[in-house]
Amino acid sequence: MRVDIWSDLVCPWCYIGTTRFHRALEDFEHRDRVEVVYRSFELDPTREPGRTEPVTRMLTDRYGPQGAGMDDQVAELARADGLGYRTDREVGSTLDAHRLLHLAARHGLQRRLLAALFEGHFAEGASLFTPEALVGFAERVGLDPDEARRVLHDPDAYLEPVRADEQEAARLGAGGVPFFVVDGRYGVSGAQPVETFARALRAAWDERERG
Repeated sequence: MRVDIWSDLVCPWCYIGTTRFHRALEDFEHRDRVEVVYRSFELDPTREPGRTEPVTRMLTDRYGPQGAGMDDQVAELARADGLGYRTDREVGSTLDAHRLLHLAARHGLQRRLLAALFEGHFAEGASLFTPEALVGFAERVGLDPDEARRVLHDPDAYLEPVRADEQEAARLGAGGVPFFVVDGRYGVSGAQPVETFARALRAAWDERERG
């Protein structure tokens, strides 16, 4: 059985929701027969690579004065789930990070890299927005840093699979992330409770077994 997960690296709900999904998967009795595929989605594909801004400024520009406190509310939810969460982060283009995740998938390291990028960005406040920062994450999870550097310095490398993921999300009507598709049968949107993901896994498995 396969689960596809669309997410963005600067999306706090993706950080929380992906964590909750994996907690449900850990308790799923057929977990060893579940393939998880991580798909690309840019919340703001118009961002210029290399340019960043504080998350508080981005939220205030987008939502007005109440935006400044929105991340504090998400931080409380993340910490209640046992996740580290800093509100002094920078945000920027995630295109290069998504391209690097496709390289990691070729080497069976996509899940490890995704977790490292989420943890680095949200818990450590680390940058994901320069080639050298991303090479550091690649090396941390076991990717060849020279290969990662070559990919990041070639703007066309793995661009096509990133765009294909985003086009598939649009075709499925996923206007936001995280978005989960379980066995091509059940769509789950947002950072749902662990039990919601557990029910979707069981339902999809049972339906598959019934043929």
